[in-house]
Amino acid sequence: MEKHLDLYTDYLISSFSQTTATGLSRALDGAVSHDAFTRMLSKEDFGPKDLWKIVKPLVREIESVDGVIVVDDTIEEKLYTDENDIISWHHDHALGRHVKGVNILNFLYHNNGVSFPVSFDVVKKTKEVVDEKTGKTVRRSEKTKNETMREILHSCVHDMHLVFSLVLADSWFSSCENMRFIKETLKKDFIIPLKSNRKIAVSLTDKHRGHFTNIASLVFEENVPIEAYLEGVLFPVLLLKQVFTNEDGSQGILYLCASDTKSEAETITKSYQKRWRIEEYHKSLKSNAGLAKSPTQTVRTQINHFFAAMVAFVKLEKMKIKTGLNHFALKAKLYVSALRSSMDELTQLKKLRVRAA
Repeated sequence: MEKHLDLYTDYLISSFSQTTATGLSRALDGAVSHDAFTRMLSKEDFGPKDLWKIVKPLVREIESVDGVIVVDDTIEEKLYTDENDIISWHHDHALGRHVKGVNILNFLYHNNGVSFPVSFDVVKKTKEVVDEKTGKTVRRSEKTKNETMREILHSCVHDMHLVFSLVLADSWFSSCENMRFIKETLKKDFIIPLKSNRKIAVSLTDKHRGHFTNIASLVFEENVPIEAYLEGVLFPVLLLKQVFTNEDGSQGILYLCASDTKSEAETITKSYQKRWRIEEYHKSLKSNAGLAKSPTQTVRTQINHFFAAMVAFVKLEKMKIKTGLNHFALKAKLYVSALRSSMDELTQLKKLRVRAA
């Protein structure tokens, strides 16, 4: 089965259109039947433990206390695929609306310019409940993404024994429970942005008196961290305000919350910039590793295909280390090579004489 997975992931990297078991078999000149790949996708149950088995030796080579774990989810839209336990309607907090598709929670280990996925969870909505506002029957998950995040981070520390010091995430994961869990239970630090309506006290005295105010109402200098107390969090944090200009010319404000109160502004900023690595991961999964290019129909085959796309990403990351080329440059190199081969084949076909009728 490892051989078939290896061939399938090579195929995902090499393909520039929809991928099928039949298409892969044809690319191999029938050396492996399409049924072999169909069986792999339909009979196996690939999951986080299988991913860790593959990436563990690679992560061990790069890990150190400077490493970070970046947590984020991505939605792969499936507008025209029938709904099931994983293809459902999910809220996309980046778009601010619900979209139909697959929601995958990802955990990326990053250190010294190299990133490897170490775990994941495909959100399953197995419960049907009636929405109180609309009266419609909707799907719900047994666990929230925040609960799953905490479970997997616990596994990263206590089962996988990953060496890292910092967890990075976006504001979706900024709950007090998550912060307490990372800092107090895992003994790790975090940098997570906060929404402007979060309640905060600027001194221990204000905290004890219950004097909390919205972050947006605070007046403090940009890029100068202040020590403060979040409502619902016992330990102090640093709050850093960053003002930026959007593409449309409007101004935005980012409030970064750091649990290490000894950090300087530059350290917080540089550390949080590493969160962008998971956006690159999601983009490469979709554009270079064939995440969305499978016609699989069942929950099992769909999850197995997503797993294979993650393994394909790992292969691309290994090639990036060896060649110095990013994933898109590697994919472009493959495309040019395929185009050249196709044109050579066309030249040979044009030289063939037309047979008499």
